[in-house]
Amino acid sequence: MSDLIVIVYPTEAKAEEVRERLFELQKQYLIKLGDAVIATKTEAGKIKLNQLVNTTAAGAVSGSFWGLLVGVLFLNPLLGVAVGAASGALGGALSDFGINDAFMKELSGSMQPGNGALFVLVQDMTADKVLKEIQGFGGVVLKTSLDETKEQALRNALQQAGPAA
Repeated sequence: MSDLIVIVYPTEAKAEEVRERLFELQKQYLIKLGDAVIATKTEAGKIKLNQLVNTTAAGAVSGSFWGLLVGVLFLNPLLGVAVGAASGALGGALSDFGINDAFMKELSGSMQPGNGALFVLVQDMTADKVLKEIQGFGGVVLKTSLDETKEQALRNALQQAGPAA
C-alpha cells in the first residue's frame, strides 16, 4: 500500500532540492517512490505542476512509432506518423497515473503564491533513515495518509529544522 505525503516549502527550488534528495535515497534503497510532483502557485493564482513524466510527449512519441508502422503497411508512412503522433499525444494528455492532477491542484489552491508543495507517493520506506535525511530542509506537512504516529514523527522532524531554515 502506498502513502501520500504533501509538504509545503517556501520556494519551488527548496521543494526541488528535497525531491532530488529523495531520488538519491531511492538509489540507496531507503525509499521507493511511486510519484513525486512539485506544485507551485503563481502570483496570478494559477497552479503549475512539475511532474516527472510528460505523458503528452511520451504518447506522441509512441503514437508516431505505431503510426509509422501502420502507415508503412498501407503505403503512406507520413500520414501514419502524423495521425499516430496526434492520437498518441491526445491519449497521453488524457491519461493520468500516480497522484491525481485534479487533487493536487485543489490542495495547492490553499498555498501562498511562490510556495512549492512536494507531493510524494511513497510505496515503501525506511522511515527513520529517510526522516533523518530530509529533516534539515524544513517544510510544513500539509496532508498525509500516514498513521498518526508516523505523521507526528514527520512533523516533529520538519519542525526541528523550521526555525533554522
